[in-house]
Amino acid sequence: MYGKISCVAKGARRPKSALLAGTQMFCFGEYLVFKGSQTYYINSVEPIEVFYNLRVDLDKLKYAVHINKIVQDVTHENQNCYKILQLLLNTLYIISETDKNLDVVLGVFKLRLLCILGFTPQVMKCVNCGEKENLIGFSIKDNGFKCEACGKQDTSIIQMSESTLSAIKYTVTAPPKKLYSFNLKEDALEEFKLVTKLYFNEKLEKEYKLEDLF
Repeated sequence: MYGKISCVAKGARRPKSALLAGTQMFCFGEYLVFKGSQTYYINSVEPIEVFYNLRVDLDKLKYAVHINKIVQDVTHENQNCYKILQLLLNTLYIISETDKNLDVVLGVFKLRLLCILGFTPQVMKCVNCGEKENLIGFSIKDNGFKCEACGKQDTSIIQMSESTLSAIKYTVTAPPKKLYSFNLKEDALEEFKLVTKLYFNEKLEKEYKLEDLF
């Protein structure tokens, strides 16, 4: 498996080009490519999913573009990134085809992507003492949940409700196809957004902001 590769699609911008639909942003399809002396060329493409709703809803498009930028940053040429592709496609489908809260989707995407990249937090027990009960919050510094006793000694801990703790644990452990099958109320959502944002920026050593498109 070649992973991510750059390709040239000659004439794809022409209105009647057979490659036009398959070379648009967010198109998932089957591509026939051949390798030239220095790069790959797309010979033909059969689109499978174009995520049409992303193109007619500016809010959905904004989140999809943001997620795509993150994926471009964390993947490299010729790197096997199947799990990241799977996560990206599942996420784009949820954004395009459902009315799922977009902040929930973005938070889940970020946390699950970190797990794929090797930054899985400890969510089954206290990352410090191993206590499985009385977990009260997430330690950005120590990468996981902490119990009440250990949390008092950690200035980086973010205390959370039981709903938020459960949402983080589910995001880390859920099967890929069921990743987005939960909702959060407003208070828990704000906690979830804060933890996933801070943990993501900390591990990737970069602050990602959701920018307006226009």
